[in-house]
Amino acid sequence: MKKIAVLLVALLTLGLLAGCGTEKNAEKKLQPLTIGLMPDTDSLPFIIAQEKGYFKEEGLEVNIQQYKSAMDRDSALQSGNLDGAVSDMLAVAFAKDGGFNVKVTSFTDGSYKLIAGKQQHVKTVADLQGQDVAVSRNTIIEYVTDQILAKEKMEPDSINKVIIPQIPTRLEMLQNGKLAAATLPEPMASIAVHNGCQFVTGSDELGINPGVIMFTAKTTNDRRAELAAMYRAYNKAVDYLNNTPREEYINLVVEKGGFPPAAQEALKLPEYHHAALPKESDVVDCVKWLQAKGLIKKNYTYADFVVDVLSQK
Repeated sequence: MKKIAVLLVALLTLGLLAGCGTEKNAEKKLQPLTIGLMPDTDSLPFIIAQEKGYFKEEGLEVNIQQYKSAMDRDSALQSGNLDGAVSDMLAVAFAKDGGFNVKVTSFTDGSYKLIAGKQQHVKTVADLQGQDVAVSRNTIIEYVTDQILAKEKMEPDSINKVIIPQIPTRLEMLQNGKLAAATLPEPMASIAVHNGCQFVTGSDELGINPGVIMFTAKTTNDRRAELAAMYRAYNKAVDYLNNTPREEYINLVVEKGGFPPAAQEALKLPEYHHAALPKESDVVDCVKWLQAKGLIKKNYTYADFVVDVLSQK
């Protein structure tokens, strides 16, 4: 009888240990994600998800790193300091062409606008012929600028492109009258207009949306649970931004988004969308532009760029 009792205790102990192990596996802790942001409206769902605790609600720690230029952001990603970033199709193509494998996981709700200086008598894009227009070289900003020119049947060299990578510097020089125009993301474009500069046209008018969220291929392969949690939080932030009065979040997004104080009055947010895959045309058009300029060697397809992690949310 004593032996039977000892055996029962041993079996019970083993059962409890096995149960604990199963529970630990079921509750496997999500590993942190480090994501790079730019001072633009594309990044705001991440800011809101962080500040409102939506990532934490999903059991995920997200470390946000902010950059003022696309070059700095891309360098951080390729040096292993970031898992992913709010970015664009061009940055994805450059990374892949350089042998660094990244994947697009969704599009963003960004907007890029050509803004003329307040002292300029600019009514149309054609009025900028031969004028100084600030862009950042080989980025989404130059791509949108060239698409604007192409629509007006103007060549890329019909304007004098002044290369200014940092967005705040580009805005400051435009407002100080040192440029005829500049292509800017939001909210910098709205700030410029609020301060007297003139809207000319932009990506919305062209019907293009090359802004994306991208991650390293290693992250998309090995961290699906983390990405699913991240996108659940992202979608909560989208709902918050779309359904909350502006005055309840404006101070927060200006402070945490790295925007100038002027954005408090000038900022106009788009209607944000739940995470979804980009249009195929946005990938194809960017690849064509890059190839025409001799900036990439391979003719990348949609499948080369995009991976669907959203179906696992």
